[in-house]
Amino acid sequence: MRLFRRGEHPSTLDLLVVGLGNPGREHTHDRHNVGWMVVDELARRHDGSFNSKFSGQLAEIRVDGLKLALLKPETYMNLSGSSLAAAARFFKLPTEQIAVVHDDVDLDSGRIQVRLGGGLAGHNGLRSVRQSLGSAEFLRVRVGVGRPGRGDRRPVADYVLSPFAPEDDVETLVGRAADAVETLARDALEEAQRRFN
Repeated sequence: MRLFRRGEHPSTLDLLVVGLGNPGREHTHDRHNVGWMVVDELARRHDGSFNSKFSGQLAEIRVDGLKLALLKPETYMNLSGSSLAAAARFFKLPTEQIAVVHDDVDLDSGRIQVRLGGGLAGHNGLRSVRQSLGSAEFLRVRVGVGRPGRGDRRPVADYVLSPFAPEDDVETLVGRAADAVETLARDALEEAQRRFN
């Protein structure tokens, strides 16, 4: 899959989809990396292949004729915004054409919520994105990972940096979140909210 070249019209991009996560094999299956998992699933569905760009991995796909770019920042979670902002500048995209896919401990495991804007809820990746874009008015696909259960004394930070539990249906969760991104691109925010929130 060919990446955009200078001199082309990058503004023809319909949506930049950014999956938040941490690089390194030890983080591959962490709850905190569910954003990367969703972006990988979209690339798999639509024959996207990743190349190094914007301090991350970038792939270009088409969904029903729409052009999407998929970005996995490799800067570590708390610096994700620098990678995203570089891509947004290159593609000349307004914030409302940027969708950030991220884990959310305030949603029960398995729940999806699509929204425009909102708070940061202590999420360092979102904080970095807001600082780098200068706005919180970007699209979000919140992927519920829940909180530590009763008797689990781990701090939330340790919980999200650990793998999903065997009882978590990760394949279904990632698939539904990818469906939500496709709906967001194809049918806009209100329809994605109606179907997934």
